[in-house]
Amino acid sequence: MSKTVCIVSPGNLASNPRVLKEAGALHEAGYGVTTVVCDYTEELRSVDDEIAAGAAWKVVRVPRPFGERVAAMAADRLARLVAIAGAHIPSGLAAYASGGPVATLRRAAREVPADLYIAHYVAGLAAAAPVARRRGAMLGFDAEDFHSGEGTGGAAEAFRMKMVETIERTALSSCVYATAAAPLIAKAYAARYGIAPTTVLNVFPLAMAPAVPSAAAAAPLRAYWFSQTIGLDRGLQPFLQAMARAKSRVTLDIRGGNQWGGGDQLTALARELGIADRVSVLPKAPPERMVTLAAAYDLGLSLETDVSENRGLCLTNKIFTYLLAGIPAVMSDTPAQRALAPDLGDAAVLVSLADPAAIAAALDRLAGSPAQLAEAKRTAWRLGRERYNWDIEKNVLLKAVGHAFAAHGHDTGKAVR
Repeated sequence: MSKTVCIVSPGNLASNPRVLKEAGALHEAGYGVTTVVCDYTEELRSVDDEIAAGAAWKVVRVPRPFGERVAAMAADRLARLVAIAGAHIPSGLAAYASGGPVATLRRAAREVPADLYIAHYVAGLAAAAPVARRRGAMLGFDAEDFHSGEGTGGAAEAFRMKMVETIERTALSSCVYATAAAPLIAKAYAARYGIAPTTVLNVFPLAMAPAVPSAAAAAPLRAYWFSQTIGLDRGLQPFLQAMARAKSRVTLDIRGGNQWGGGDQLTALARELGIADRVSVLPKAPPERMVTLAAAYDLGLSLETDVSENRGLCLTNKIFTYLLAGIPAVMSDTPAQRALAPDLGDAAVLVSLADPAAIAAALDRLAGSPAQLAEAKRTAWRLGRERYNWDIEKNVLLKAVGHAFAAHGHDTGKAVR
């Protein structure tokens, strides 16, 4: 009988490639896999349908129940009253007050018998932990971000982060293993909770890569940025200012959802700077096309800001998408990206968002030296194939899960340290 795994995540399938990669790798390795995910976002439903239909493992998609938000708001008010009274906030109350679909995921996960429950995000952890405990199964956790460091300031955010920390502090002590999406995220979890996560980077399968490198650059220098949602806290404004300052002609394509108007505001800024003809906003595209779409450009942007502690610690999937596509990454000098840059060599351009003039100078150097840009692309292409891809990185995950089964079996009392 195969060993069984249930992956629990509050995201839609299409918005959580890390779950898809994890499920695929574990299925290929012989585990019986079920993913319990949310079906909350209407615009992603058709893509989710395609993914679920093609998945080799079992997929359980849970809709948003009526009254979920009301219940979360009531739990938040109660938790605040408990805090004002100076009493301890129980982890169960914190779970509901955190605002995620905890109850929904928990009900669905209860129906899935498994030897190991792997939680993603805080809501997934709060949902999976009691199910694993009740079934006498193992619990694992994948930290895509440093979740208790995602607060962006203010009293409301501080309280939300307190709820997150309460959930994590209670549940992580029961985990037989944990993984993290970046080395500094792993270190942050180790420092706060005394656990020892294994780093599993946000890289992608070689099958997504283009068959051949992109053609040699010709003017103008083509830059690219993508995300699920176009936001104003992603470092794009300084890059636009740098484009306006640069002597060379640089274009920028911005791909993502514009439902909050971020793309409109960025194009308005481009008009003010006199570069509107060089900035385009493109619609979202399926996750499996991200690498090949990026390959059409000369530079990929990963411009994380200091809006939260987590942003300084994370290594987003953008960087590794660009490397697999064979283009260098322009990275803001956050602690995590600064630590990664030496390993990327010519494939990394480290910049300060506080200095658009210096960014402009870097763009002029690349535009003015086709040989330098060609070498940066060759380095990115090589790194994507020799180091930063899921075909290699998935072995780190499989080793962590395999060790958990070998060392702990069904004993959830032995936590990873």
